[in-house]
Amino acid sequence: MTLKDLPIGKTATVQFVGGEGALRQHFLDMGLIPKADVTMVKFAPMGDPLEVRIHGYELTLRLADAEKIEIANIRDAAAQPHNAQKKKPISHPGLGEGGKYHVKTGQPPLPQGVTLSFALAGNQNCGKTTLFNQLTGSNQHVGNFPGVTVDRKDGVIRGNPNTLVTDLPGIYSMSPYSSEELVTRRFVLDEHPRGIINIVDATNIERNLYLTMQLMELDVPMVLALNMMDEVRENGGSIHVNEMEEMLGIPVVPISAAKNEGIEELIDHAVHVAKYQESPGRQDFCDVHDHNGAVHRCLHGIMSLIEDHAVQAGIPVRFAASKLAEGDTLVLDRLNLDQNEKETLEHIIQQMEKERGLDRAAAIADMRFSFIGKVCDAAVVKPRESREHARSVKMDRFLTGKYTAIPAFIGIMGLVFWLTFNVIGAFLSDLLDLGISWLTDLVDGVMTAANVSPVLHALVIDGIFNGVGSVLSFLPIIVTLFFFLSLLEDSGYMARVAFVMDKLLRKIGLSGRSVVPMLIGFGCTVPGVMASRTLPSERDRKMTILLTPFMSCSAKLPIYAFFSAAFFPDHGAVVMIGLYFIGILVGILMALLMRGTMFKGEAVPFVMELPNYRMPGAKNVGQLLWEKAKDFLQRAFTVIFVATIVIWFLQTFDLGLNIVSDSKDSILAMLAGWIAPIFEPLGFGDWRVSTALITGFMAKESVVSTLTILFGSTQALTALLTPLSAVCLLVFCLLYTPCVAAVASVKRELGGKWAVGVVIGQCVIAWCVAGIVRVVGMLFGVI
Repeated sequence: MTLKDLPIGKTATVQFVGGEGALRQHFLDMGLIPKADVTMVKFAPMGDPLEVRIHGYELTLRLADAEKIEIANIRDAAAQPHNAQKKKPISHPGLGEGGKYHVKTGQPPLPQGVTLSFALAGNQNCGKTTLFNQLTGSNQHVGNFPGVTVDRKDGVIRGNPNTLVTDLPGIYSMSPYSSEELVTRRFVLDEHPRGIINIVDATNIERNLYLTMQLMELDVPMVLALNMMDEVRENGGSIHVNEMEEMLGIPVVPISAAKNEGIEELIDHAVHVAKYQESPGRQDFCDVHDHNGAVHRCLHGIMSLIEDHAVQAGIPVRFAASKLAEGDTLVLDRLNLDQNEKETLEHIIQQMEKERGLDRAAAIADMRFSFIGKVCDAAVVKPRESREHARSVKMDRFLTGKYTAIPAFIGIMGLVFWLTFNVIGAFLSDLLDLGISWLTDLVDGVMTAANVSPVLHALVIDGIFNGVGSVLSFLPIIVTLFFFLSLLEDSGYMARVAFVMDKLLRKIGLSGRSVVPMLIGFGCTVPGVMASRTLPSERDRKMTILLTPFMSCSAKLPIYAFFSAAFFPDHGAVVMIGLYFIGILVGILMALLMRGTMFKGEAVPFVMELPNYRMPGAKNVGQLLWEKAKDFLQRAFTVIFVATIVIWFLQTFDLGLNIVSDSKDSILAMLAGWIAPIFEPLGFGDWRVSTALITGFMAKESVVSTLTILFGSTQALTALLTPLSAVCLLVFCLLYTPCVAAVASVKRELGGKWAVGVVIGQCVIAWCVAGIVRVVGMLFGVI
């Protein structure tokens, strides 16, 4: 029987894990190993993927992958064990008191002036970024979705000027499965940090310690931070720190990153082990007297075989041996073994497989989880089911229910857009617009009374105030949208959206995980493109990056709002929702086209942890909103400010730098006149509209400021364009090339050729779709 056939609510024991390559290794690293107990939780609303519980956490995988996992001993799911054992409390040793982890007694400290560099490593979604913010005072975005950190970030530990801590992407093991995991592995192996701060989720310690085992093999000074200890205590659990330190041979510090508890002690221990270069006291996790004796002999045989090669390659020998034993080809390539050595290596591993009765990858994974089991038995008092988990189960009955999940998603997103465009965002936008208008009139009156030069007067009022001011008034709408999107991400709902939408997205050749970068793309294309790094498949990553610009980013909201107010004042929400759906529809059609041409093949397997729902942190949400507002204001007073002045200048003067009485005689009219005929068939072949579209390439908000400067009033614009032409222009603005920042992020991720392809491709697609809209409108008699 396979995992696919396990009934909901039943538990079984894993017998065999099938498959091959990186995916099978990923399953093993996530705890799907022979003899592990797994419980079926639910199937997604469309029947695929499924959710199981293993090692105390929820994991999703597809039916096709579950079919490769053989199970036995099917039984009713048992309640979460709560071993309320009591142990005599022992005071936690302070620095320099010779704890079990002080293995290099008398080691001289590093010289003064040497920077103590730290790698902050841990599983996805265990609180790394929150801890990084506490350590450095930085304000990185924090979210409750696996893979929020998609790039390394550096900062100095507060109060310790000679330090540098790097926040690395979350990984489950040192066997790279996605590009973000490669970032972490390369940093630790190649940049040789002076110390490692390994943060683990104490509410899910069994899975989290799997990475700890591998980090300890690197022989780098290390401290273990047990995060979320407040939740463990509140749910009746505890961790005996001293026992854990004794078994692991490294400092163990209980903390709560979100509540700033234990951070100072963690910093003290981290600085101490790095300064005195105190390596982990233990790297051998085999017990020679149990079934892992064969693994022990295998690893020591490999170590003696490769020691000189490992030293030359700069890879810790114990780490290299365990990676070779589990079949890691990346490490094998770096060691440059000759043919005889490779054959000897293979013989050693085959002998271990024969004695152990498991294949190489499963044997190494089992060795690590066996040791983790001993650590947990000795040092962990398991809590009863947490309130967070119980709450998540109740909420998931509705939010991921068979008949309620899709309507709930549509309802939630509909409510977000309605509140943004019609209620909160619209109200605040109108309020800000009133303030800007009042300030404009005030400055206009002062300059008129002061008899200021007409040219300077025109620059300040028509150029700066009308141009930048028209864009600034849309800031509340953008911030409101980001507020709701960050609430959804911070709560853990985004991971459920990926779970629910996987089967639907697979029909267009993508994985459910792709939905998150694309949803982020509704806020801004740049972080959407960056978030694609969490996808483990290069094919999925490229497809997602190319499709994300079709999701209408918040920078286009000023354009939609401007034209809706001018042409469709009573149907603004309908127009905006229609544009969003057109973007999604075109994205789907392009995905189907790409799937059949450039990106043939199947989407990457859907293996993802589902975090518990958590209350969004006010500080995190507020920080994200401030960053987005700051980013918008920076663009408003840099790119858009410069663009409005340049446009005003080109519109005011002719080639002889004489002030023109009519802007159609200006330099701008001449330049834009060369491009305008391209848009004639679409109904907006005016040089002023062409100019606005060109400035929109710098920043989408510039379209509104440019039109405001060139037309002076919405009446002049409505006199030029018909409602059908306005719709065609809106569709073109929706689909044509993303802004410079987005194109730069595509170039960074995929390279220059892909970035150029995105610019040209999207302009062609936008022109074609706008043309179709115009033809359809004319056929139905719309003018």
